[in-house]
Amino acid sequence: MTLDEALAALRAQADPDRAAGMRAYHKADRVYLGLSNTAVTDLATEWRRALGLPERVALARGLWETDIFEARIAAGKLFVQARIRPDDGPAWDCLTGFVPDFDSWAIADAVAQAGQKRVAARPARLDEIEGRTTSDHMWTRRAALVFALPFTKSRHPRPDEEAARDRVLGWCASLADDPDRFVQKAVAWWVRDLSRKDEARARAFLEAHGARMKPWARKEAARHLPA
Repeated sequence: MTLDEALAALRAQADPDRAAGMRAYHKADRVYLGLSNTAVTDLATEWRRALGLPERVALARGLWETDIFEARIAAGKLFVQARIRPDDGPAWDCLTGFVPDFDSWAIADAVAQAGQKRVAARPARLDEIEGRTTSDHMWTRRAALVFALPFTKSRHPRPDEEAARDRVLGWCASLADDPDRFVQKAVAWWVRDLSRKDEARARAFLEAHGARMKPWARKEAARHLPA
């Protein structure tokens, strides 16, 4: 699968009317083809299964450089799998290399979906992510939290997972009064998801730091907590 072949496959399903609506909704100035998320996922899954890791990395970087909306979504989706053997380092480097270019929540979340798999596979990557919480780039600060969402999932966490929760909640505390709406949403998202499996930690966080959050973000973070 070459870059030209991948782009041809994306363009074959283009919908100009849908593309116009997507451009108006997402507001970022780039080319939109008008594909559904399902269509992009299906193509990316097909390519992922057909290509080895070096070929996927090359294709992902090529798709990303086009700055076409669906191509960037597909670039992230090329690495959505629990295990990449023998070494997922090239995939991780590729995904994290995209982060400084983030300017759209949809693209950021497509990449983060794959990034979460890589963090879950190697939790020590929190060491690298932590430095991004103080970035001047809002999307990089947001990505630090979204990449770390796997640690909200377990109802019976191991000791290392509990430590990871406390560590990321420390990041949330440092960002609780961040002025940017998208970062506020990421803090709320992290605490809200955690509250489903670890009510005590989520409630303690909100008691300690909730007053610093925007009221709407605090409300969202507490949405699943019993009154």
